[in-house]
Amino acid sequence: MGKDMENYSEEIFENIKHINEYGQEFWYARELREVLNYTQWRRFKETIDRAKEACKKSGNEVNDHFAGVGKMINLAKGAVREVEDYMLTRYACYLIVMNGDSRKEVIALGQTYFAVKTRQQENSGGTR
Repeated sequence: MGKDMENYSEEIFENIKHINEYGQEFWYARELREVLNYTQWRRFKETIDRAKEACKKSGNEVNDHFAGVGKMINLAKGAVREVEDYMLTRYACYLIVMNGDSRKEVIALGQTYFAVKTRQQENSGGTR
């Protein structure tokens, strides 16, 4: 991967990263879905479910990495509705891209980004 693609991949995933009140980074699943070019939540949710299963099978606590949160969205004529979302750790994002549609170029970018960043964090002693 060229340096330009590497910078691009870092940028698209860093741009949607959030930091909670404890200084821990996280990503919202609905924002990650858009970046990964999934048009339907239902299809992306299937990928999340496979990632959760991988998390469980690797001996990790699913709720520590995939925290369910509701998000209010605006509908027509001022109506609002709550939709399902998740706060994801870096590890959860890594599992999602590893279980994503590998035909999408952005999935390959995500696999590289989250694998490298997760490894860097492990080597520096970070927990997430």
